[in-house]
Amino acid sequence: AKNYYKEQRLDSDEGIHNGLSYFEGRGFSKETIDKFDLGYSPKEWDAFTKDALSKGYKLSYLDETGLTIIKEEGKKQYDRFRNRVLFPIHNLSGKVIGFGGRILTDEKNQPKYVNSPETEVYHKSNILYGIYQAKTAIRKEENCFLVEGYTDVVSLHQGGVENVVA
Repeated sequence: AKNYYKEQRLDSDEGIHNGLSYFEGRGFSKETIDKFDLGYSPKEWDAFTKDALSKGYKLSYLDETGLTIIKEEGKKQYDRFRNRVLFPIHNLSGKVIGFGGRILTDEKNQPKYVNSPETEVYHKSNILYGIYQAKTAIRKEENCFLVEGYTDVVSLHQGGVENVVA
């Protein structure tokens, strides 16, 4: 999923126009965007799901991991993070275990952020966003700053304050 969302940000017109422009508008450099594996999920209802199924992933697995939402007793499915910029959530060893997705429009009926649901590997209360990228600086500084959200962490890292998590 991380690779798919990164490819969308890098290689699709929609991803470049919507996703990359959002990150650049926040002042994030290419190096910072790559450091955090930031991505984009297209507007199409099931673009990610179709891609994953074509690569052999089972729909039940996509549902269990929270990447795809299944409705109407399995008859309809859609991408949880569609039309959002993506902030992959890494565990301490660097493995992506979840995502935070920010909507790019002002739709009143849509939440600003959507996060991965609790799964076997992702327990929101047990993980800090940015811990993988911050662990060396935290050890070196013997201090850690806790901030509110994804963009706070990314912005501070880019500004040279790397012992920060959310």
